[in-house]
Amino acid sequence: MAELRSIGRSELETPPLILGGNVFGWTIDEATSFAVLDAFVAGGGRMIDTADIYMASAPGNVGGESETIIGKWLQRRGRRDDVLITTKVGMLEIDGVKGLSPAHIGKAIDASLSRLRTDYVDLYLAHQDDADQDQGAVAEAFDALVKAGKVRFVGASNFSAGRLGSAIDAQRNKGSARYQVLQNQCSLLERGEYDAVARFCIDQGIGMTPYYGLANGYLTGKYRSRDDLRGARAERVGRYLEGHGPRVLATLGGVAEETGATLAQIALAWVAAQPGITAPIASATSAKQVEDLLGTTELTLSPDQVTRLDEASRVEEAA
Repeated sequence: MAELRSIGRSELETPPLILGGNVFGWTIDEATSFAVLDAFVAGGGRMIDTADIYMASAPGNVGGESETIIGKWLQRRGRRDDVLITTKVGMLEIDGVKGLSPAHIGKAIDASLSRLRTDYVDLYLAHQDDADQDQGAVAEAFDALVKAGKVRFVGASNFSAGRLGSAIDAQRNKGSARYQVLQNQCSLLERGEYDAVARFCIDQGIGMTPYYGLANGYLTGKYRSRDDLRGARAERVGRYLEGHGPRVLATLGGVAEETGATLAQIALAWVAAQPGITAPIASATSAKQVEDLLGTTELTLSPDQVTRLDEASRVEEAA
């Protein structure tokens, strides 16, 4: 059985893999999404990550599609207590307003709970910083949701260390619920955001649950040339074909030969091995992919393997 890791200083625990819900209602339909969710829980997964904005950018969507599918799945299975749900606020407009104003936060959580068909979410994250809002007022708004029982714990996403620090200070000054988690980007090809905040989060006991651990699928080995660039993620991964992308894939391949693990499992295990990280987030478009990703939770890289991957991930910076 995979180890359970605490999320910040909260009572929440998860294996070192979180299922990303951004693909639900975007690259996979409802039936396939249900199969992915079933496979994840059956394989020992606990935490499912979504956001109210997922996936408003897809043609024909308006936002909330992922939450709606998860809500239907929760209702169909008839259980809520064995899964942890994370959703986010700040990017989706409601009546022409987005961001972290207290009024918007209040409307957004009610809309999310309705779509999710649940009375509460386990983690509610500020999806991005909102410099136009007083952080004390934001702290009070999130705290009100915790006291109302709509949210168990709160966190942040896409925050700099400085702004996360000032938000924590505001929460402390208000005696409000404290951010327990930070969700920024981290992968073998995109580690700058992690490096910038890691020391602060470790010192403050804030768990990190980074996204894009597979660099939009590039680190699965799916995209090795321009001819492979097809599908919804193609535009996002093209830049990885240059620079140290091929070098990282080669290093992953070497570790794969030693361990028998897949490139995806190794890339995510490397993220999970970084100091302060609770669990990486990864999405899947089939039950078979879920089974592969869950192998990450049973994989422990050797110190030498982690070091070699570290060196490959820093090639561009050292050049």
